[in-house]
Amino acid sequence: MHNGGWWHFVAFDESKQSRPVVDRALVRRVFAYARPYLRPILGVLAAITLSSLLGLLPPLIYRELIDRVLPGRDLPLLNWMAVGLFVVPLLSGLLSVVQRRASARAGEGIIYDLRNQMFDHLGRMSLRFFTHTKSGEIVSRFNNDVVGAQNAITGTLPEILTNVVTLLSTLAIMVAIEWRLVLLSIAVLPLFLLPARRVGLTLRKIRRQALDYNAEMSNQIAEALTVSGALLMKIFNRAADEGRRFHRVSGQVRDIGVERAQVAQLFFMSLGLVGAIGSAFVYWAGGWMVFDGALTAGTIVAFTAYLPRLYGPISALANVQVEFVTALVSFERVFEYLDMPVEIQEKPNAVALQQAVGRIAFEDVWFSYLQEEGGSAAAAPGPSAGDFHPALQRVSFVVEPGTLTALVGPSGAGKTTITYLLPRLYDPTRGRITLDGYDLRDLQLDSLVRQFGVVSQESYLFHASIRDNLCYAKADATQAELEAACRAAYIHEMVAGLPDGYDTVVGERGYRLSGGEKQRLAIARVILKNPRILVLDEATSHLDSQSEAWIQAALEPLLVGRTSVVIAHRLSTILAADNILVLDRGQVVEQGTHDDLLARGGLYTTLYETQFRARQELSSVGS
Repeated sequence: MHNGGWWHFVAFDESKQSRPVVDRALVRRVFAYARPYLRPILGVLAAITLSSLLGLLPPLIYRELIDRVLPGRDLPLLNWMAVGLFVVPLLSGLLSVVQRRASARAGEGIIYDLRNQMFDHLGRMSLRFFTHTKSGEIVSRFNNDVVGAQNAITGTLPEILTNVVTLLSTLAIMVAIEWRLVLLSIAVLPLFLLPARRVGLTLRKIRRQALDYNAEMSNQIAEALTVSGALLMKIFNRAADEGRRFHRVSGQVRDIGVERAQVAQLFFMSLGLVGAIGSAFVYWAGGWMVFDGALTAGTIVAFTAYLPRLYGPISALANVQVEFVTALVSFERVFEYLDMPVEIQEKPNAVALQQAVGRIAFEDVWFSYLQEEGGSAAAAPGPSAGDFHPALQRVSFVVEPGTLTALVGPSGAGKTTITYLLPRLYDPTRGRITLDGYDLRDLQLDSLVRQFGVVSQESYLFHASIRDNLCYAKADATQAELEAACRAAYIHEMVAGLPDGYDTVVGERGYRLSGGEKQRLAIARVILKNPRILVLDEATSHLDSQSEAWIQAALEPLLVGRTSVVIAHRLSTILAADNILVLDRGQVVEQGTHDDLLARGGLYTTLYETQFRARQELSSVGS
C-alpha cells in the first residue's frame, strides 16, 4: 500500500483481470453496510417472492379459460377469471411499490452512510492528499461512483433476487405441467452462457474507462468554470483552447457511452435469439404432443406463456456476474478512497492541551513534500546523497512564549513549510516539533488546532454570507462579538454599509470583495477565534497603500501577548521581531535580532539591502 505513495494505491490494473470476478472480500464489505437496513431488505425479499408467485397465476387462468370455461360456456367462472386477470396485476403493482420503497430506503441509507464516511475520511486527510488530487476527481467519486454504487443496491441486487425467485417458481410449475417440455426448454441453456463469458470483461473495462473520462470532465469543469479559472481563461484568451479540450473529453464520454450501449445491446440481442430458438423448439414439440392428444391446447398455451418467465430470468442471470461485477466497480472506486491511510493520525492516549503557554521548538526537523502518503514520518530516514532536495533540513530553533518570530528568506526557502508544520497540517519527515514540551504528535488534534490562528496570504472565503464566514471561527458568536472583531480589523464600517450588512453573500471565494477587504475579514475571523499562537503570512505587496495601512493597524493589536510566527514582508515587522530566522534552501542559516544580523553581513544583510529597505522606501513614497 505504501509503495510509491497513495497515487500508486489508487491505480487499477485491468490487464490482470482475465474475466469479471466477484471479489468475496469486496462483496462481504458491501453487505456489511447493509446490516443496519436488514428490515427493509427483508421487506424487499418478501415483496419479490409474493410478486413472483402472483405472476404464475395468469397462464393458469388462460389454461382454464381455453380448456374449461369456453368449451363449457361457464359464465360465472368466466366472470371470476376476468376479475382474476384484473386483480393479479393490481396486487403485483402494489407489491412493486412496496418493494421499490423498501429497496430505495435500504439503498439510499447505505449510500448516505457511504458518502458521509468518505467525506469524513477525506476531511481527515493531510494537505498532501489534496495537493496530489484533482478536485474534479474527488467530486466524481462523490457523484458518479457513489451513484453507481447506489444503482448496485437499489437496482442490480433486487433485480438478481427477482430473477432467482421468478426462475425457481416458474421451473417448479412448468415441471408440474409437462416435464418433457421443460427438458426441451432448458436444452438451449448452454447457449445463454457463451455471450456472457466474452462480454463480461469488455463491459467492466468500459465501465471503468467511462468513470475515468467522467472524472476528467468533472475536473476541467471544476477548474475552468470557477471565478479563478474563468478569470485566467479570459485574461490569456484561452476560452477557445479550453473549449476544444472540453470537447475532446466530452467526446470521449460520449463515445464510451455509445460503445457501452452497443456492446450491451448486442449481448441482449444474442440472448434474445437464444430464447427464440428455445421457444420455437417448445412450440414445435408441443404442437406434436397436442396432435397426439398428450396435451390440451390450453396446456400448451399456458406452458408457452411461462417461457418468457423462464428465458427472461435465465438471460438476466447469465449476465448476473457481468452486471454485479460492473456495479461493484463503483464500490471499488469508493473504497479506494476510504482505504487511503490518514497521514496525520492521533494517538490513542493523546494529551488534551487546554491552554498553551506558547513555547515552540523545532528539533532537527526535516521535511519533504514527496514523502509517501501514510508513511511513518517519525521513522523516516534522512535523505541520502542523490535523493530529492527536502523542503526543510536540520531546522532547529525555539520560539519563546509571547514573542514575535519573523521568517525571512528568498522564495522557496521553506518559510511557508514551517507555517504548515506548526498546526500539524503535515508531520516532519524526521525530527520533532514541540509545543510547551509536548511533541505535536502526542497532542489531541482538536486541542492542538484550537491553539493556533492562521492568516494566510490568500484569504479563503466560502460562497456564503459575511456572518457565516466569520462564524467559521466561532459558531455561536453573537452579533456584538462579530462587530467587535470587525472593528478591531477595521472592516466593520465597510460591512455595515453594505445593503445586507453582515448577511451579504461574498460570492465564490469572496470575489465580490477586494483583496484588502478579504484579508481584513480573515483577520477578524482569527480575532473571533482568539488563539494563543498566531501564524501569519503578512504579504501585502499586492494591496493599495490604504488597504495595507488598515491591515497593519488590524494586525498590531492581534500580535500583542501572543506567540507569533510571521512570514515577514515589511521592515516594520522585522524591526519589531524578537527573533529573526533567515532561511535558505530549507535551512536556518542565520538567526538573531535585526541589528545583530546586519552586523554579521550575511544573507540577511543582502535581503535587507535588496528587498526590505527598498520596499520600505517605496511604501514611504506611496504614503
